[in-house]
Amino acid sequence: MWDERYNSDEYAYGKEPNQFLAENYQSIPKGAILSLAEGEGRNAVFLAKQGYSVTAVDGSAVGLSKAEKLAKENSVEINLVHADLAEYEFGESCWDGIVSIFCPLPSALRKSMHKKVVAGLKPGGVFFVEAYTPNQLRYGTGGGNSVDAMTSKESLIHDLEGLKFVRLTELERSVVEGSYHKGLGAVVQAIAQKKI
Repeated sequence: MWDERYNSDEYAYGKEPNQFLAENYQSIPKGAILSLAEGEGRNAVFLAKQGYSVTAVDGSAVGLSKAEKLAKENSVEINLVHADLAEYEFGESCWDGIVSIFCPLPSALRKSMHKKVVAGLKPGGVFFVEAYTPNQLRYGTGGGNSVDAMTSKESLIHDLEGLKFVRLTELERSVVEGSYHKGLGAVVQAIAQKKI
């Protein structure tokens, strides 16, 4: 599905970074960032332009090829990893930040990925998240139609034991990112820090 979605000259979610990330990236310590389900590279390229060392992981080779092109356009380097998040190992205490922007995963896989997030962050490292909540099904402005692939405050609190939430809120906001996220959306935003 993702190769097909990304297989055009247009950038499916645009070339600009996610708004929540663009407004709050300073909450992530400078250093090594792992960007999950990065797609065509908009968020990874933005972070690289801010001086972070970014590793972008995605299951779509087509998306990563476009991410590489976008990085060249912006004169930055990002490390691209073609991998399935179900199998990708995050390592132990090696990331200053892990970023997950609209990464829809089945709940069982999301829980296992969140365990890898907690283990993979350095002490003081930050997990940065924006995701659609189940209320998004009422809007149909992005995120698909599987409630199981959506995230809530409660699920994040449950899954991310070992992290302290600096910010955790559910809200409705206008999400305008390319042709697939257009209009009012129900989202959860989280900034969570690993205890030092």
